[in-house]
Amino acid sequence: MSFIDKLPYEWAVGIRYTRAGKRSARNSFISFISLISVSGIALGVAALIVVLSVMNGFQKEVTNRMLSVVAHIEVYNARGSMPDWQARMKQVLQNGAVRGAAPFAETSGMLMSDGVMKPAILRGVLPQEESKVSDVPGKIVEGKFDALRAGEMNIVLGIELARSLALKVGDKVTLATAPNGSTAGGTAPGALSAMAPRMVNFTVVGIFEAGHFEYDSGLAFVHMADAQALANLDAPVGLRLRIADLHDAPRVAQELGRTMSRDLVFVDWGKHNPTWFAAVQSQKKMMFIILVLIIAVAAFNLVATLAMTVTDKQADIAILRTLGSSPRSIMKIFMIQGALIGIAGTVAGVTGGVLLALNIDVIIPFIERVLAIQFLSKDIYFISALPSDLRWPDVFGIAGVAIGLAFVATLYPSFAASRVKPAEALRYE
Repeated sequence: MSFIDKLPYEWAVGIRYTRAGKRSARNSFISFISLISVSGIALGVAALIVVLSVMNGFQKEVTNRMLSVVAHIEVYNARGSMPDWQARMKQVLQNGAVRGAAPFAETSGMLMSDGVMKPAILRGVLPQEESKVSDVPGKIVEGKFDALRAGEMNIVLGIELARSLALKVGDKVTLATAPNGSTAGGTAPGALSAMAPRMVNFTVVGIFEAGHFEYDSGLAFVHMADAQALANLDAPVGLRLRIADLHDAPRVAQELGRTMSRDLVFVDWGKHNPTWFAAVQSQKKMMFIILVLIIAVAAFNLVATLAMTVTDKQADIAILRTLGSSPRSIMKIFMIQGALIGIAGTVAGVTGGVLLALNIDVIIPFIERVLAIQFLSKDIYFISALPSDLRWPDVFGIAGVAIGLAFVATLYPSFAASRVKPAEALRYE
């Protein structure tokens, strides 16, 4: 006696109907339609897993590049500067989640070279402390980050900013900033000369490449003392923090806000680009819905498969009914058959999708070599490899949706099978 024969008869019959039966033109066609249903579900599941993994990979890659420049948490003093920054830094470092802290000052202006002008944000830092909160010192492609020294008016530029200004290490660049005499309501009375912008010359001592266009094209680093002088500050504007788990930044910011002075404002990294993160999440949701429709089309092929099976097995249904099977048992048989087809397609799709997602860094280069094409140009996307980040909650969610749709598709044909009347079904047998 086989394992199937030991199961309840609804399961045994449902499994036998799922497998190929007697070879006939009709049975072969039904088997072919069943195979198409399994293949469709498998392809839809695999496509959804791969697409979401690639989107997760892009999001992770961009986030990592962004956080190579942006601190996990920034602490500002609502009064405009933080003269007691050293005491504040010791205080935040007492939190176990904080791994590093460094002061900073910030101002903005126009960088000019040979008639070309580009807007830029100048971030004043302490070179020896910067590696505690960002990866910029390790992203230097030309020159040295440590060459930033107080009072020497040296500057480190993003690679795209340096390229647009045609600058290299050793060149001079002029910074134009807002005049000191300007006020919120305009120019101070009797200070017409203050309408002219301040012009300060800097020497390029380094060029960095973060891999994120926004920062490579609009960010420059100077020594904190020079930035304070430009912004007319006597102290840094705040602190930049790096924590153990970047995803924990909102919680840590709230925790620090509760335990420290109310004059301090805590901004986590997610608030720097909220529109971008919201757009990515929206795109993922829309892509999920679109690809679920592909799975739904394949799943509802089961309706045709089971309807044909019910028509072909009417004599069997009639015999089972005369032997005492209830309509509920007949319905259960065909629901089991449809569910097994859905599970088979889902398992095949999950297996294929996971393998593709985990090996996409090998598969895509192979396809590019065979077809002599390049899917991602580094000049446009700043990355040359297709990233992938497989997340198991996504896989389990996709599998659950696929099996759920397959189960829903079995309901009508199974109900129709339970309504077959034995006398009419056996009349012409």
